[in-house]
Amino acid sequence: MSRLNAVADTGVEHIRRWLGVLRDDLMTTRVDPLPPSTWLRWLPHGVVWLAALGVLLGDAAQLNDNGGLDPGFAFLVALGQAGAMVCALWRPVLAWWMSLAAMLVAAFAVRAVMDAGGDKFTWPWTTAGLIAHLLVLLLLALRVRTRVSAEALALTALATYGVQGLVGAVNYQPTGQLAVILLTIAVVLGAALRGRREARAELGRQTTLTAEERARRTLLEERSRIARELHDVVAHHMSVISIQAQVAPHLVRNPPDELKENLAGIRQNAVEALTELRRVLDVLRSEHPAPGERADAPQPTLDRLEALVENTRAAGLTVTTEVTGERRPLPPGVELSAYRIVQEALSNVLRHAPGATAHVTLAYGPRALRVEVVNTAPTREAPSSAGARHGLLGMRERAAMLGGTLTAGPWSGRGYRVEARLPVSAPSATDPLPQDGTA
Repeated sequence: MSRLNAVADTGVEHIRRWLGVLRDDLMTTRVDPLPPSTWLRWLPHGVVWLAALGVLLGDAAQLNDNGGLDPGFAFLVALGQAGAMVCALWRPVLAWWMSLAAMLVAAFAVRAVMDAGGDKFTWPWTTAGLIAHLLVLLLLALRVRTRVSAEALALTALATYGVQGLVGAVNYQPTGQLAVILLTIAVVLGAALRGRREARAELGRQTTLTAEERARRTLLEERSRIARELHDVVAHHMSVISIQAQVAPHLVRNPPDELKENLAGIRQNAVEALTELRRVLDVLRSEHPAPGERADAPQPTLDRLEALVENTRAAGLTVTTEVTGERRPLPPGVELSAYRIVQEALSNVLRHAPGATAHVTLAYGPRALRVEVVNTAPTREAPSSAGARHGLLGMRERAAMLGGTLTAGPWSGRGYRVEARLPVSAPSATDPLPQDGTA
């Protein structure tokens, strides 16, 4: 007995689940407009409107003349079937319900007339009603999943069987079997056309992705080739120049101080060039450029800081700047990192502290540049953000790449501060040259 109960419970659960799926698929009035044809534009919509007009006139006349219905009532039933065709252009599921309801109303109204001794009539589907339902089911199958159109076809067939097979009538020409066959053909045709359209769209997307991937791979290969040439040729010769400049004073007995100074300057410039070249190689070998910039765009420096601040002010953030110490040109890597740190810090203020004010400080020291961005407490709640704190991690990495440090944390209550210290002293001429092969 317990096993039978378990089987019964399982069956009930399956039925309940199936009814839930059926409700979700067919008990909806969602908008699903028929898109215009690629070549003919709105011609399909015009055809549907003309067909709806023909169904309205033909069905009203048939229900009145042959079905024996009152002219006004016959016109309302025909209007429901024609309106379902027009509605199917935007809401196909709702249109299917309208068409099925109009068929049932017409079938039972005509049945009462036939039972009273009326003329022989095509029943339960009229000719115009069947044409209307064919078009509605075709438009439905073109725009919904095959499962939904199959459910609509099954319920239509069930309703047809219930009216003609179970309820029945007298003195009529049966149209139920023909209707089910034609409706099945319409659903199969619509599903096939929908599948073909989706396959073409997917093929177009895949073609676009393939072309983009091919272009991206070509770009990466070219950048890798350039990086290889720079590493194998330029970096090698710069390393040789640096080594020769370091060894040259030892090849001359009692070299003058001026010669030593010049050779030390040559070696120092070579080391600086190698350091910057290493950063260029890292950029070339990276697959992703800086956010918001083209890969071939010139790298910004602190000379563009005012433009950055103005853009931030235009976005609604009040920003003030302060520069202390003797402002001077710095190594390109330091200027780029300082610019990026300020840029990311101001972006974080815009995202996470709406209504706050920010203050940017650049402090030039003899051997380091201090970059500080502080903001006050926000005046309103920040919108939710799905960020993963990659911006703060990127700022730390930029500072660490230069041998500097970066600290970030709360400041003055609910405010926040980002402070970076970036060393700017050039390598000494007596420092040993890196011998890792990448210079």
